[in-house]
Amino acid sequence: MNKARGLILALGTAMAMALAGQATALDQRFNDTDGDLVADTPTEAKDQIDPPVLIFAYTPVEDPAVYAKVWDGFLKHMEKTTGKRVQFFPVQSNAAQIEAMRAGRLHVAGFNTGATPLAVNCAGFVPFAIMSSKDGIYGYQMELVTYPGSGIDKVEDLKGKKVAFTAETSNAGFKAPSAILRKQFNLVVGKDIEPVFSGKYDNSILGVVNKDYPAAAVANSVLKRMIARGVLKADQIKSLYTSDSFPTTAYGAVYNLKPELAKKIQQAFFTFPWEGSGLLNEFKNNKPPIDHFLPITYQKHWKIIRDVDAAMNVSYACK
Repeated sequence: MNKARGLILALGTAMAMALAGQATALDQRFNDTDGDLVADTPTEAKDQIDPPVLIFAYTPVEDPAVYAKVWDGFLKHMEKTTGKRVQFFPVQSNAAQIEAMRAGRLHVAGFNTGATPLAVNCAGFVPFAIMSSKDGIYGYQMELVTYPGSGIDKVEDLKGKKVAFTAETSNAGFKAPSAILRKQFNLVVGKDIEPVFSGKYDNSILGVVNKDYPAAAVANSVLKRMIARGVLKADQIKSLYTSDSFPTTAYGAVYNLKPELAKKIQQAFFTFPWEGSGLLNEFKNNKPPIDHFLPITYQKHWKIIRDVDAAMNVSYACK
């Protein structure tokens, strides 16, 4: 059985009740008449927006400056497709990214796995794409890592230690490892393990390499890209646990764009020429190589994440 799904199934009826509550978690500002769990486009034209400049933000997995260059070619392609100027917005945290879309300052985005449900329910984010291989393979694994010589040889050795997480909204950076540690290893974060929040995966990874943290929970897709870029060497990290796959960053747009603009934005993703692009150069080291945007729905592809959130009693209530 898939380990992540096995974790959820074991929680039984209580979890199912939590999931039922999450199915209607959209903020009261939004409508969902078709039951697809995302906000509907407003029916009144006066409530739809057509901004002269589209603002795009990529999830802050690492220093945003790294990804401004990576996304430059794609944003130029979006400009041609939409007829709009497109500006890269370097966000420093998941919370800042969600708040920017909620406040109307962000129109198109890639939200990380764990933050996507909050973006959907609180900011009106409508996911429609995910990066994949040309064969439609996508996702990443959560890894618990330490450094060689740390004295930590297995997951159970984390008891009584500090572990670096990224943020409470992150799937691989907090929610999934917390659930797995509790269910599979009887280790409760906050009781048996002292959590330290680094803010981003690169901070956690480099913190382990520099021995600032004994261990960390990371998305191994980020780890592999950092190794490929020469930020660290593979032998500087030791893996303790690797999960089954989770969906990676969700790409989409805010719910209240004019339908014709929203359609052009989707078209920009699905017609982007990857060959020779900064995106291909950045993501080609994934296994299999990422070279494609795959159409997805939040309702189907994020079910396992909503399941993990239910197991963790995560609330999608907007603050």
